[in-house]
Amino acid sequence: MHYNAANHCEDTQMNKGELVDAIASKASVTKKEADAILTAMVDTILETVASGDKVTIVGFGSFEARERQAREGRNPATGAAIQIPATRVPVFAPGKGFKDRVAPEE
Repeated sequence: MHYNAANHCEDTQMNKGELVDAIASKASVTKKEADAILTAMVDTILETVASGDKVTIVGFGSFEARERQAREGRNPATGAAIQIPATRVPVFAPGKGFKDRVAPEE
């Protein structure tokens, strides 16, 4: 769902511009300030996780990089076995507050 000025849900996704609009409205700042804040937050999370550290926002979730071990996979076109190399992947784990908001217990 996405947020609009009338606070109605119109769609099933929110893009960055709509997120900036929502932040500006909720925080009583200009759209330019909200965009700068959002950009700084995303850049900081990316830099921190890329450096190997974890970012935790209590009630929202945690961002971190995890090592994925090498494994064997299959080529879907031929069915032949292939080796998938080890790699580092970004991971987001939602916090309790986020989970409860998305799927409230009744």
